[in-house]
Amino acid sequence: MISPRRGTTTTRPAALTDDLLESLVARVPGSSGATWKLTEVYTGELLVELPQSTQEDIERAFREARAAQRLWAQWPVKKRLEVFERAHTLLLDNALTTTDLIQAESGKNRRMAVEETCDPPMIISHYLKRAPKLLTPKKHGGPVPFLSSSTEVHVPKGVVGIIAPWNFPFATGLSDAIPALMAGNAVVVKPDNKTALSPLYGIRLLEEAGLPKGLFQVVCGEGPDVGPTLIDNADYVMFTGSTATGRVIGERAGRNLIGCCLELGGKNPMIVLDDVDAEEWVESATFGVFGNTGQICMHIERIYLPESRYDELRDVFVRRAANLRIGASYDFGPEIGSLVSPDHRDRVASHVEDAVAKGATVLTGGRARPDLGPAFFEPTVLEGVTQDMLAGKTETFGPVVGLYCYRTVDEAIKLANDTDYGLNASVWSGDIARAEAVAERIDSGNVNINDALATAYASKATPSGGVKNSGVGARHGDQGLLKYTDVKNVAVLKKQVLGARPGQDYDSYVKQMLSSLKLMRRLRVR
Repeated sequence: MISPRRGTTTTRPAALTDDLLESLVARVPGSSGATWKLTEVYTGELLVELPQSTQEDIERAFREARAAQRLWAQWPVKKRLEVFERAHTLLLDNALTTTDLIQAESGKNRRMAVEETCDPPMIISHYLKRAPKLLTPKKHGGPVPFLSSSTEVHVPKGVVGIIAPWNFPFATGLSDAIPALMAGNAVVVKPDNKTALSPLYGIRLLEEAGLPKGLFQVVCGEGPDVGPTLIDNADYVMFTGSTATGRVIGERAGRNLIGCCLELGGKNPMIVLDDVDAEEWVESATFGVFGNTGQICMHIERIYLPESRYDELRDVFVRRAANLRIGASYDFGPEIGSLVSPDHRDRVASHVEDAVAKGATVLTGGRARPDLGPAFFEPTVLEGVTQDMLAGKTETFGPVVGLYCYRTVDEAIKLANDTDYGLNASVWSGDIARAEAVAERIDSGNVNINDALATAYASKATPSGGVKNSGVGARHGDQGLLKYTDVKNVAVLKKQVLGARPGQDYDSYVKQMLSSLKLMRRLRVR
């Protein structure tokens, strides 16, 4: 049992026994004996030694995954989906243990940890309904009506490599893998060293539900050590993380002629129109900025307020931010938890320090809180942020937001779009049609109206991805599953009619062909 850190009220939950933790990391291949010290974020105390995978370990994991995948792909879709029917129940029945693991390894508050556990079951529910239709061969017409046809067959790519981030390790580690598995693929996932426990636990639950052993592999290590070998052995890569790393992964995937989906960084704006209800807006805005301690890819880092109501809305927001409960606890008391590590705390602090040095004002927060734990940082609101500041143009990825004043809606839209990123945006108004008109003009893969981020991300039937430097491709929606497949075109010609008939000269054949195409267009025959 870990003793409480001074200034906190937390001890390791009883469910997180040493036996459980050791059994989870035992499935990670690490033939060199090298380990990484995985710590409890709240206290900095060691939880478990995580094996680090060598190049040979990774290659072996892919070989084992390929062997399992060849058998799994032969299972009927209905039989594969039955595994996930059972997994849905197991994931929900064990959600509180998963929550404890997420909190211990990431430091997030309990609300966010519980909500993270809900994502894989939501993904399963959606694709249990859609996968049978998406994976059933579809017959189309061929070039010659009645005498030809073409069938669209979706086949698994093989082994999908997933590089999961530390901010939502369970959600991304499992939710990105589930549609790949449903489509008949195997998966090799590389979680971040800091947050490997919850995805390992999720894989255990999937195997309890009947997922064949060896089909879902885990390798661990630092990105530069593990990433190249993973990409070189994968048939497709799914990555969530920084834009800089995404470029490296995309380039390597391109050299290997494999596809990839990249959800990358953001500098997400919120535009508040002058008819907004302040009390309704402030709660969602606060969550959109400070949820998961600002470590959400889609979280809001820039808020644009109308000049006519700037002082009022600023004061409401600052007051709410200043009163957020911050702390280390495995109960629902704190509204804000820890950042993921002291290194990340220092990065967030550097953005605030740079802004202040260049003339920005801290309206609330702005300090690390070592009295609460090694990586705590206060919810911070800045005013006077400019483009020459780190906090003005670079993703901070922490509990820091800049407030800006605008005079016209056109100005607000121009400012919101003045970024290389385009992952998420938010528009607030008492008039939905007015907000929708603004949303149409924002360059972003996701736009939430009268919400900060959750509505777009939780809409599993609609693709979610970034534009500009925020990514390539999308998760969710039909393409969230179909991207893990290759399309086979099976074309049938019942009679040899493509070409000139015996004895027919080619000029005559061409005239006949062109006339037939005109007739087919008039008759709307494809």
